[in-house]
Amino acid sequence: MQQNTSNRINRINESSTILMAQKARYMKENNIEVIDLSIGEPDFNVDEYIKISAKKAIDENFSHYSPIPGYKDLRLSIVDKFKRDNQLNYSIDNIIVSNGAKQSIFNLILSLINKDDEVIIPKPYWVSYSEIVKISNGKCVFIDTNIDTKFKININELENYITAKTKLFIFSSPSNPTGTIYKKHELEAIAKILNKYPNIFILSDEIYEYINYVGKHISIANIDNMYKKTFIINGCSKGYSMTGWRIGYMAGPKHIIKSCIKLQGHSTSGPCSISQKAAYTAISSYPNKDKIQDLMKRRDLVYNNLNKIKGLKLYKPDGAFYFFIDISSFYNKKYKNNIIKNSTDFTMLLLENEQVVLVGGKDFGNDNCIRLSYAVSNNKLIIAIQKIINFIKNIK
Repeated sequence: MQQNTSNRINRINESSTILMAQKARYMKENNIEVIDLSIGEPDFNVDEYIKISAKKAIDENFSHYSPIPGYKDLRLSIVDKFKRDNQLNYSIDNIIVSNGAKQSIFNLILSLINKDDEVIIPKPYWVSYSEIVKISNGKCVFIDTNIDTKFKININELENYITAKTKLFIFSSPSNPTGTIYKKHELEAIAKILNKYPNIFILSDEIYEYINYVGKHISIANIDNMYKKTFIINGCSKGYSMTGWRIGYMAGPKHIIKSCIKLQGHSTSGPCSISQKAAYTAISSYPNKDKIQDLMKRRDLVYNNLNKIKGLKLYKPDGAFYFFIDISSFYNKKYKNNIIKNSTDFTMLLLENEQVVLVGGKDFGNDNCIRLSYAVSNNKLIIAIQKIINFIKNIK
């Protein structure tokens, strides 16, 4: 008998990144050694000075409910961060702190999107963007891209996707899953088009801001009149390696932020009090640059080895900690009598035979590719690369 779940929940798909991480965890629990390159989590520990502030908060009894949008001192530190790092002037009323950047995105989309409102999303995209739009009863309008342009949109074609129903444009830079960064002149070209449409907002996912190997981060909110219509998503998970602490935040126009606070008040209320105190200490400082240098070395290690393998198509990403690799040359070929038809077949066969966990590109909007996260140690990467090479050698 079919379960009586809602149409809303039946519309959405389970997160493929979390699903693969669960498979890896299950295998580990059953004493099968795996190398997990599926999840967007740095393997670095949180810096000691951040831990000390969390311990202090416990000792000082910050164990009660916090304000729904976050503690005032944390929100003020985020205001200062935007001035310091982005030359953007916000007030405390422009800021909401949530239980991770994902909740910030969830709050915004549910506060903005009505049934059949259109949301433009370039492919490939982070898996949850489209699913959250579905939950809101909105309609996703996807823009195809390809690896030859590092998965950047053809800006000259952007206006072709805009209709009277368009309400939101979502993109990330640095990007998950591609590691691509939009340059200033490209952001200016996007802004020039979107400036024509006062009813279109921008969700700029900048959670990987600090993991940038090519220069200073530039937000689209810095461009022309974009400040008035841009919502910046950020948090502590990636730059400060605080994934489990669950602190994300959003900055944007006050009237929408107010609506997000109202929504959060009926879902989770304020984020964890101890995590907020740790986040205050983190955001008041810069991330550890040694960790960023470490990630860049890992990127180069992966690129220098995988770029030699016939059949793989990839480029060296400018930021984040992912490769989005085109594996379509292996489709309709066999691995041990199994025909590889898509990215899911490729990743599942790799997992079952070489115990390396990657994520298929289908749920990112491009089934020709796989996502590889290099946020693990050099030793694990070296072993994983050799296993991938062994796997590909046996594809005929």
